[in-house]
Amino acid sequence: MKRLTFLLLFALACNRAETPQQSTAPDAAPADPKIARGRQLVVQYGCTVCHVIPTIDGDHGALGPSLAGVATRPTISMGVVQNTPANLAQYVQDPASLNPQSTMPPIGLNDADADAIASFLLTLK
Repeated sequence: MKRLTFLLLFALACNRAETPQQSTAPDAAPADPKIARGRQLVVQYGCTVCHVIPTIDGDHGALGPSLAGVATRPTISMGVVQNTPANLAQYVQDPASLNPQSTMPPIGLNDADADAIASFLLTLK
């Protein structure tokens, strides 16, 4: 049963919307194209299934930590990983590579997409 629950949550987290939802927030379109792409990918990959993410409209999950203020945190992943742009990009791409105890599943990001998502997350102060 525990495995089935994990697989269900994993499948929900990996849900890729064909048409990304757009926020109605006034600052919905960041000026930097990489940050805008990262924001779009956060919506596309359904990151809000597990996380609260400021500036992203819609339902938010509570399985993972809120990402509000993630840019100002000295560490990520339960305090195990130093919060640097490179580590954040690697973590969103392959969480277990930096913290084997992480419960966040890998979602199959390429390097450019992981970097874009990290760039967006680093705007959340």
